[in-house]
Amino acid sequence: MQLLQKVTTGRQNRPRRVLLYGTHGIGKSTFGSQADRAVFIQTEDGLGEIDCARFPLASSYRDVMTAIEELYSSDHDFATVVIDSVDWLERLIWADVCRERQVDSIEDIGYAKGYSFALTQWRQLLAGLDALRLERGMTIVLLAHARIERFENPETDTYDRYVPRLHRLASQIVQEWCDEVFFATYKVYTKTSEEGFNRKKAKGVGTGERVLRTTERPAHMAKNRLQNLPEELPLSWKAYSDHFTNRDSSEGELAND
Repeated sequence: MQLLQKVTTGRQNRPRRVLLYGTHGIGKSTFGSQADRAVFIQTEDGLGEIDCARFPLASSYRDVMTAIEELYSSDHDFATVVIDSVDWLERLIWADVCRERQVDSIEDIGYAKGYSFALTQWRQLLAGLDALRLERGMTIVLLAHARIERFENPETDTYDRYVPRLHRLASQIVQEWCDEVFFATYKVYTKTSEEGFNRKKAKGVGTGERVLRTTERPAHMAKNRLQNLPEELPLSWKAYSDHFTNRDSSEGELAND
């Protein structure tokens, strides 16, 4: 009966865990910088034009974990930690695996086991980020570049789609851990023109508008755990955060009534 007495109901309004991926230069770092009191753990040198708080450029997996440990154990006012980017972090993780296994390349570890060994570091990283989230109340934002993969859907013909630029095993564990996985892209409209002889030609037209895709579609991988989140949002932190801050506020008002 003691365990049954610990059963709870209702939503748990905890800080979000977000993975945002997209093409180079679309505004992923800007999105992260817009989060509440954000501090960057940078694994690539791409923040030069953004006014934000940042740790020194990490040159090893240990540097990244040290930054997380500092945020956990030290006094500070930061409310969000942004890792920019996790695909460059993956290279540091592979280097750490190579150091432990005393090989020059992760490919030198037979039968592709190196990528499985790297999951140990990924789990350590996510455990550290969970400690920041659950014990320090910090939101977690992971940024990644995109790549195109051939997706073998058992219900349809094989097709291409955008996914985070991570090894398949790492991508699975990171995506499962996150509350939201968003794909950042440019909005494209289709314009049809007459070509003569009863032929029509469809042409993609872009306006430069940048958007977030929040649910999975054949062209991209995405997910979210928020109720009633639109399938498409403007590429801004506020457009996203409004959907959970307003929900939390309204639930608080109902609880007080």
